[in-house]
Amino acid sequence: MQHANKKYIPFTPVKMTNREWPDKVITKAPVWCSVDLRDGNQALVTPMQLDEKLLLFKTLVDIGFKEIEVGFPSASDTEYEILRTLIEGNYIPDDVTVQVLVQARPELIKKTFEAVKGAKNVIIHFYNSTSTLQRKVVFKKDMDGIVDIAVEGARLIRQLTEEEVAKSGMNIRYEYSPESFTGTEIDFSIRICEEVMRELGATKENPVILNLPSTVEMSTPNTYADQIEYFCKHLHNREAAIVSIHPHNDRGTAVASAELAIMAGAERVEGTLFGNGERTGNLDLVTVALNMFTQGVDPELDFTNILEIKKVYEQCTKMHVHERQPYAGELAFTAFSGSHQDAIRKGFEYMETSETPYWEVPYLPINPADINREYEPVIRINSQSGKGGAAFVLEHACGYRLPKEMHPEFGAIVKAASDAYGDELKEDQIVELFNKEYLDFKGKYTLLQHRFTELRELDGTTETRFEGYINDSGAIKMIVGSGNGPIDSFFQAISSIGVTGYEFVNYHEHAISRGSDALGICYIELKVPGNGHIFGVGINSNINVAAIQGILCAINRAEAYHGQEQ
Repeated sequence: MQHANKKYIPFTPVKMTNREWPDKVITKAPVWCSVDLRDGNQALVTPMQLDEKLLLFKTLVDIGFKEIEVGFPSASDTEYEILRTLIEGNYIPDDVTVQVLVQARPELIKKTFEAVKGAKNVIIHFYNSTSTLQRKVVFKKDMDGIVDIAVEGARLIRQLTEEEVAKSGMNIRYEYSPESFTGTEIDFSIRICEEVMRELGATKENPVILNLPSTVEMSTPNTYADQIEYFCKHLHNREAAIVSIHPHNDRGTAVASAELAIMAGAERVEGTLFGNGERTGNLDLVTVALNMFTQGVDPELDFTNILEIKKVYEQCTKMHVHERQPYAGELAFTAFSGSHQDAIRKGFEYMETSETPYWEVPYLPINPADINREYEPVIRINSQSGKGGAAFVLEHACGYRLPKEMHPEFGAIVKAASDAYGDELKEDQIVELFNKEYLDFKGKYTLLQHRFTELRELDGTTETRFEGYINDSGAIKMIVGSGNGPIDSFFQAISSIGVTGYEFVNYHEHAISRGSDALGICYIELKVPGNGHIFGVGINSNINVAAIQGILCAINRAEAYHGQEQ
């Protein structure tokens, strides 16, 4: 890739010395307009069928869109029929306005008005290309010729509107787009929009929507924001216009462009679910709306059931939402990194004990539960995962709260399994590993039966006596021992058959069920001959028995691994 400066001309930004948008913040939602059924649909390899369009339209209504561009009815019979079906089938709620797109050409405008008959609320969205490149290459017209196209279209639209309103009382609003706004001289964009506003009779009470699309994204988001702010500041009769934006994603920054444009004065935003659209797509309205939500701003769109919305979208468009898509992607809330996993786990623990009403979990900008995502997939385990990730999965899958000292040992076991498997480990695989390594470990010693007896001496002290039978590699042996508690007495008893050299280090236990027969889990840490440490785990309704099981588990593992530290 050489000689870029000889092949491409850098974009010329708007000259501004007093820009105000960098000091602004987004404090309220814009007016949203979904263009999924028009702009999104025309970009599909296989355009949607009628039933798919109806399903997606209903989904958009359920999300809360009040303005929905449903098609280009003058472009084809299919587009015409979908609009007629929506109107004649009473699919359009009274508080929803359908928008239709049309080029500023007389014959297409007339057909569009035929298509909307019977609708209650309609936006007639007309456009013509204004960019320097298209004037030169496509239309071969000067600025005056391009203005004439827009004004003549506006004149006919106003005439047909007045006729239709007189007959049916339909509520008709106007939208004009200088197509390829970002590639048009900014002062010419203002001129043509002002001419259209005059022709349409725009007033503060009946404003015209002026839609300023980055039909092709040509520069950085801050440049688009400059264009929007300049336009808003220099447009005469500004109060008679609603400034709308329609960002595309050719440079991959449509979301940033939209957010900065809102800060620069845009009041209305057009886009699609998950950014579907021509070439690299339109603005992703899901991301922009949920970005606002995470900043404490009500987006006035409901993405609570984001996975169901994603399912409908994929069904209707035959497109796939990328695994890394913000908020909706399969991996959007997933951490493989060990340090990230540990921070997330600690964040969840903090939220459980803290009284703060605010969401404060590292690496998760939104509470997954707010959009009906689950916590369980947040931490995923592969060979790069840290020692705390597997412990987090066990806690949320089984309720096992492994002590921190045990995390490195089990983490190493999981890492080795992931390396051998060559892929990430699922939750059930991690649980199976834990069970195999601790709860179901088959070793040299098996406790068959036992009893504890508490003896009280004349001086008031107590002594615990352990009696039981143990299977030692197939040989049944009786063991007896006394000590200052169940654990000490068991150590004394098992030493009678030559099991020595183990030193009790630590003990953790907690309940894993409720009720009179609740189960408890006990984690035992032993120091083994050779100065290593090893863990064992036991589960029983009697916590003393769970502790004995944990000790035997640790000893069996140590014997099996020849006392090597895990």
